[in-house]
Amino acid sequence: MKITELLGKDTIILDLKSKTKTEVIDELVDKLFSAGKLNDKDEYKKCILKRESEFSTGIGDGIAIPHAKTAAVKTPALAFGLSNEGIDYDSLDGNPANIFFMIAASEGANNEHLETLSRLSTMLMDSNFKEGLLKAKSADEVLTLINNQEEEKLEEASEEIQTKETNSKDLVLAVTACPTGIAHTYMSADSLKSKAKEMGVDIKVETNGSTGVKNRLTADEIERAAGIIVAADKQVEMARFDGKKVLQVPVVDGIKRPEELINKVLSGDAPIYKHEGGSSSSSESSSGGGIGIYKHLMNGISNMLPFVVGGGILIAISFMFGIKAYDPKDPTYNYFAKLLNDIGSGNAFSLMIPVLAGFIGMSIADRPGFAPAMVGGYIASTNGAGFIGGLIGGFLGGYVVVFLKKIFAKLPETLDGLKPVLIYPLLGIFITGAIMFVAIVGPVKSINLGLQHWLSGMGTTNKLILGLILGGMMAIDMGGPINKAGFAFGIAMISSGNYYPHAAVMAGGMAAPLGIALATTLFKNKFTADERKSGLTCYVLGACFITEGAIPFAAGDPTRVIPSCVIGSAIAGALTMFFNIGLPAPHGGIFVIAIVNGNPLLYLLSIIIGAVVTAILLGILKKPIKAQE
Repeated sequence: MKITELLGKDTIILDLKSKTKTEVIDELVDKLFSAGKLNDKDEYKKCILKRESEFSTGIGDGIAIPHAKTAAVKTPALAFGLSNEGIDYDSLDGNPANIFFMIAASEGANNEHLETLSRLSTMLMDSNFKEGLLKAKSADEVLTLINNQEEEKLEEASEEIQTKETNSKDLVLAVTACPTGIAHTYMSADSLKSKAKEMGVDIKVETNGSTGVKNRLTADEIERAAGIIVAADKQVEMARFDGKKVLQVPVVDGIKRPEELINKVLSGDAPIYKHEGGSSSSSESSSGGGIGIYKHLMNGISNMLPFVVGGGILIAISFMFGIKAYDPKDPTYNYFAKLLNDIGSGNAFSLMIPVLAGFIGMSIADRPGFAPAMVGGYIASTNGAGFIGGLIGGFLGGYVVVFLKKIFAKLPETLDGLKPVLIYPLLGIFITGAIMFVAIVGPVKSINLGLQHWLSGMGTTNKLILGLILGGMMAIDMGGPINKAGFAFGIAMISSGNYYPHAAVMAGGMAAPLGIALATTLFKNKFTADERKSGLTCYVLGACFITEGAIPFAAGDPTRVIPSCVIGSAIAGALTMFFNIGLPAPHGGIFVIAIVNGNPLLYLLSIIIGAVVTAILLGILKKPIKAQE
């Protein structure tokens, strides 16, 4: 497909009336809408403005390429606008823009449309082409100029010489990627290739655009290269560059500073890249296992964390009005406390596991993996599978979509647009949901019920062992089925007049996040900067008996964190039994310590000892974090 099939006389404006950036966007959007190219003008404009908020599409040199890929586009199209006076478009070089191409890509656009739109981006790097557009006097002249320039580009592409298989130390590799993968990805690649050719440097550029990865770098090329330039504003496959000199910059730097970047790589100024998850083969897909399980987990955790923090602190604030002030039947009822608890517990916390799962799936299979994984996480959270079930749902949803991608890889290109909008969500959600209901939820429920019956049968014949078990259970899955089984047993014992088990339950639930928080303070070299910041939040969550505050740390390093937490929490639970402490309140953390049956100071001491044990174990088991850029 050619550019002139997307750009017609009805979407060309040779004398823009606009004086500001907002006005030119409105004028071009109106032009596309009047030409029948849009389903929803307001939604399309909203997507254009959202893209501009990420960073300006005014690339400099008098050019702006506002663009969006959305279902609000009826037919993939281009709008062209010309302003002889120039318009302040917040361009990267600070100069006014004269040439405007607005790209309207539909959500189901096939590769052919996207490749055509991307070709336009590289054509605009030609100064003679730009000069010709500025001098155009009619729509026909614009279309002819574009058609001629496109034919030259297609001819150059067919004659382009591939990277030579030499042992030259001047071989430079590059990867370019932008969030939408339509314009800046290819402009950056073209700029780097043009400058390298001018400098007499061998270069190969991999593009991570909307049509997928093109010109993929091979393991041999990576091994031989003097260095790699990664000009990207979204996640690209980095494990393959472990141990190589890598210069990581925004995608616009590839457009504006190609010579500087190439010289830095050739001079050896680029830093050595160390991949946190280890090395992987370059043949591995970024949507598969190449990035590593750890990175998928971190993607889920980083997006889940705001729900844990925000929801947990709102719940904690609600306790300040009374432990049951959220209950209209309680004498301490307070409307604002109920509002805080409803938002924190009933909504923010209920989204925590689905969000964790959804972003794990997205890390594995890109955007198509999000919906199936999130549904898997939601099924887990609403059917008793908890945190562990959410992890299973996230990985299951992601890899189901990876499997579907392989199954439907040989579909005709004309049907590519159906994959992300129909095939992947329909089959992905069904398969993930079916497996969760058939194979995951049932067994977890059985385990949960089995634990409750076992604990009920055990009773209080051996209080010390019971406290040890209950305390440890609170830290095994931190809000999951085992944690909930222990909590349910404690509540059941309260209803029968036995307050001792629940004291062990709450002590164990508090010790885990408090121990992690203490470890991030005492052993700073064992935690990243982000983990140390999260550790401060764990002080608050732990004090309020919100064990879920420990989840991000447990998911990120389960083999060290979970055993440390279980041991510390088990000790805390056993000590409460040893000191004969009973707790009549079902929840509350630090706010209910004063009302325990027994010595409040000894109860506080039990929790502190458990937290200190957890912190010391983490300090011993965790390895120092290497300084990373």
